[in-house]
Amino acid sequence: MLTHDLESIPDYARKVEALGYDCLWSAETQHDPFLPLAVAATVTSKIKLGTSIAVAFPRSPMILAQISWDLAKASGGRFILGLGSQVKGHNERRFSVKFESPAPKMREVVLAMRAIWDCWQNGTTLAFKGQFFRFDLMTPFFNPGPIEHPGISVYIAGVNPTMCRVAGEVCDGLHVHPFNSPKYLRELVRPAVEEGMAKAGRARADFTYATSSFVIVGDTEQEIARHKQAVKQQIAFYASTRTYEPVLAAHGWQDLVPHLHRKSVEGDWKGMADLITDEMLETYAVVGSYATIAARLKERYAGLLDRTAFYQPDKQPTLDDPRLPRVIQEFNGSR
Repeated sequence: MLTHDLESIPDYARKVEALGYDCLWSAETQHDPFLPLAVAATVTSKIKLGTSIAVAFPRSPMILAQISWDLAKASGGRFILGLGSQVKGHNERRFSVKFESPAPKMREVVLAMRAIWDCWQNGTTLAFKGQFFRFDLMTPFFNPGPIEHPGISVYIAGVNPTMCRVAGEVCDGLHVHPFNSPKYLRELVRPAVEEGMAKAGRARADFTYATSSFVIVGDTEQEIARHKQAVKQQIAFYASTRTYEPVLAAHGWQDLVPHLHRKSVEGDWKGMADLITDEMLETYAVVGSYATIAARLKERYAGLLDRTAFYQPDKQPTLDDPRLPRVIQEFNGSR
């Protein structure tokens, strides 16, 4: 979602739906991720609405369950709850919450919400007890009751194999981080998810791999060059964090992490971007014109991902760009 201004959301959401987009995602960065979707739900009828992502651990699973229940009802079942663990520093220092065993705790968050939703929908006794959470009180006064579309899809974000296994075991989809490559997806992400799915006896058809892809798209050399520098900067930002080391390690570039981290501490943002080579850029980003970018994305991710969107760090395309409808039409034609 390119705007969090709640007053402009109605017009924006209608326009996105009319253009033929399949899903409108809202991220938790400077603003709450749920409020824009609540507004969008009331003015749209077909487009899916999802969080990509909402930070899980600062919120009780009960709070997440309640917000999701209301959004599922308001949207007629179009809401997708996307959750992420965030890294330790942000949990402890930005949200002031305990950071512990992120993958097992995320698994419990999902299972706890499903127990709560089952209680509301089917009148089962709420009796969830895990390592991190306990929910065993639900009186009629606080029970919102059943809704028409109770099957809320839950996606989680995962980078490392442990979280990817959790996604395969208990979730409906995985938010693959934009900092990815086909090799990393084939060798790390997909095997881990499939291991989780096998553990739970789940079918591939019941699972969605979603991402936003770094794209360098333009119809002039100047446009391409400007976007390249911005994408290098964003790749360097992610690669400076140890959490994302597996994405680099898949290509033997893990030794770059401490150098990038040191420059980030020094505030040398240009120096960080300069460490990202053209080979790395082509590995983690897709380059093309507006006439070719859809085909190149589909070719790169065929058999690896189910849905994607543009991730352009410097400037998102405006909905009025006359080149966009063709790209959307090409993606829609492949479904």
